[in-house]
Amino acid sequence: MTVRPIRMFGDPALRAVAEPVRDFDRELRGLVKSLTSTLRAGAGRAGLAAPQLGVPLRVVVYSYEGKAGHLVNPRLELSERRVTADEACLSAPGVWWPLERSYMATARGRDMFGKPVTVRALGVLARVLQHECDHLDGVLFSDHLEEEERARFLAAAAPSE
Repeated sequence: MTVRPIRMFGDPALRAVAEPVRDFDRELRGLVKSLTSTLRAGAGRAGLAAPQLGVPLRVVVYSYEGKAGHLVNPRLELSERRVTADEACLSAPGVWWPLERSYMATARGRDMFGKPVTVRALGVLARVLQHECDHLDGVLFSDHLEEEERARFLAAAAPSE
């Protein structure tokens, strides 16, 4: 399957709210395969959302420490316990920043065939699922930072001339 270019911070596609998937068809299966191929194409990649490829649909893929898969139309249930850890985004390569997120997440959605899927995640995988689901709502992880921290992050993430 095709490895596709990832949209970078500043691209308006990353700010669009993704539409729910309604058709569990060949086109959706192709999108999941492209997302998976693109995720696997680079070292250290843990998650990717369809909007990062410019596709405004609610689809994410993930792969971390042996747990890999995809979710269509995911919904998250988050724990109250929160932890701060470094986070990065494939749309702002090379920049890591500390961010507080829920330690546990349960994601419910469907697979590419329309069958129900539930993923229970702790730690980094929970963070990945939260990060990718944010992309579906046009939210970048820098949006969660305080104003001053966000400005510092965006300066670090800006492409060099």
